[in-house]
Amino acid sequence: MSPTLLHALFEAAAYAVGFRLFLRERRRRALPALADRESSLAIGIGAILGAALGAKIAYWLYDPVYAFAGFPDWVHLLQGKSIIGALLGGLAGVEIAKKLDGVRGSTGDAFVWPLMLGMAIGRIGCFLSGLDDHTAGNPTSLPWGVDFGDGVPRHPTQLYEVLFLALWAALLAWRGDRLSRPGDRFRAFMIGYLAYRLCIESIRPIPFHYFGLLSGLQLLCVAGLLYYHRDIPRIAKDLPWPRK
Repeated sequence: MSPTLLHALFEAAAYAVGFRLFLRERRRRALPALADRESSLAIGIGAILGAALGAKIAYWLYDPVYAFAGFPDWVHLLQGKSIIGALLGGLAGVEIAKKLDGVRGSTGDAFVWPLMLGMAIGRIGCFLSGLDDHTAGNPTSLPWGVDFGDGVPRHPTQLYEVLFLALWAALLAWRGDRLSRPGDRFRAFMIGYLAYRLCIESIRPIPFHYFGLLSGLQLLCVAGLLYYHRDIPRIAKDLPWPRK
């Protein structure tokens, strides 16, 4: 089976499993903001459109030289995407949809488990796709380095992410009930994932540096963490340790 087809199958499985889990979470949590069917549809459309646009913008920021080569070749320009951009774009799309539809209240907690499970499934597909997926890490001499087909052991950053998601999900399941506000599980997921990606991008190829320091994806992680900066101290206090 070709790497492209293999990746497509895992990506389709990630979407399918994530969507089914979201429907279950929506029923189980009975969030007021998702109770109305039309409002729920508007929020879903906002999430999808925002995620699609954000994923593309993030890739353009990540490798602008390649993305805009041959501009205005739109077929080439629409290649590539990033989960960081999809998450931030989806967040923006949901908030805009809620504002336009007059919806109040948090909806994020219903998305946490679907996103984490879907992302983990997708990253397994990325790992099995090899170098063609452009998600492998830099060369390494560590014993768990993986040869993706070019004879060079590399950091299996896709598996690092699966491991991180599993550990972060376990922490949220164990301590999540201590988070004090509606939507805090989603905020904790986003803060943890953005912090993780900010760090892990340093062992992945960076085709274009901004300010001589950071990749476009790292800049987006910084922007996302700044968006949540008021929530970070509260969540850091509540999540890892019991309240006294």
